[in-house]
Amino acid sequence: MPKSLHKLTGFFLGLIFSCSAAAAGHVTLNPDHPDRYTVVRGDTLWDIAERFLNEPWRWPDVWQVNPQIANPHLIYPGDTIVLSFIDGKPQLSIADNSAPAMETAPEPEPELPGSDQAIGSLVKLSPRVRTAAIPKAIPAIPIDAVQQFLTRPYVADRAQLDRAPYVVDFADEHIAAGPGNKAYVRAIRGGNKTKFDVVRPGKPYRDADTGEILGYEALYIAASELERTGDPATVLLTSSELEVLKGDRLLKSKEDKPLVAFFPKPPKRKIFGSIIGVLNGVSQIGQYNIVVVDKGQANGLESGHVLAIDRRGEVVRDNVSPNPRDRIKLPNERAGTLMIFRTFPRVSFGLVMRATKAIHVYDRVRNP
Repeated sequence: MPKSLHKLTGFFLGLIFSCSAAAAGHVTLNPDHPDRYTVVRGDTLWDIAERFLNEPWRWPDVWQVNPQIANPHLIYPGDTIVLSFIDGKPQLSIADNSAPAMETAPEPEPELPGSDQAIGSLVKLSPRVRTAAIPKAIPAIPIDAVQQFLTRPYVADRAQLDRAPYVVDFADEHIAAGPGNKAYVRAIRGGNKTKFDVVRPGKPYRDADTGEILGYEALYIAASELERTGDPATVLLTSSELEVLKGDRLLKSKEDKPLVAFFPKPPKRKIFGSIIGVLNGVSQIGQYNIVVVDKGQANGLESGHVLAIDRRGEVVRDNVSPNPRDRIKLPNERAGTLMIFRTFPRVSFGLVMRATKAIHVYDRVRNP
């Protein structure tokens, strides 16, 4: 992990772990909670919190900073999390597993002929530095599950796609293109941007209740670099996930670094929406699948917000009623939990953190 990212992670973990428990409501423990747990490589903060709590995002409400730990806000493999009770309220902390370092005599340097390190029977002793790998602090969620979705694909509006330059042909009579091929584009006339993402307009994302179009899927196809401006302009394809086709659009590459440190928390505003899509082409939605929600920045959603998933109740016929048209809607049932990790103006991407029932497109999402 880069040193700057490590510091950033530590800062934000410290920020959420220092939240006041007094402002929180009642925290309920997992009935099968352990008294202590030793962190292993591959754990996430969410995984560990789920061992102790019914609502893992409530971790900051029960976290007790241990001043004896060098950095009490970071958790590493080998740390032992201990559950205790203060005035009847649960508290989690890191056990102090550290032992005082033993001083060892410095190792002698080997005697070198002709050097001044050996004088008669005296040997010059020099301290040596022993190095050991520093373990990485565990992340809040499995970053690998969302890594490819942190900067791509996109959600774009119709006007943005209509204005975007598009591929009209390829060099060397190709009918499709990949890395190392040149594409001709209408039209890139100027500007200081030299890198463009090639995207393919996809299906519209619609509000599950009103049918209103909230944005369009813009599937990431390839990366390209501008070689010549004009109409047509020329771009060189530098990498691709799919073959580039005529009609694919070019959007300016975003150079902003993606957010990689996520800190689960409930939304401040009331959210009531639906899952309207699933990424990666899966049909069955389960843990660590990526879903699209029909609420976004305009509704107050932010990265890290946790939402409950309710399986939408079916409408069934009442076979006892004398009216053959009599129908009744069954209640929604809790089916899981998701965490928002990327937001757009009117839709968001979420990672399913827990699935207790089968989850489907158009199931509901709400405040936990």
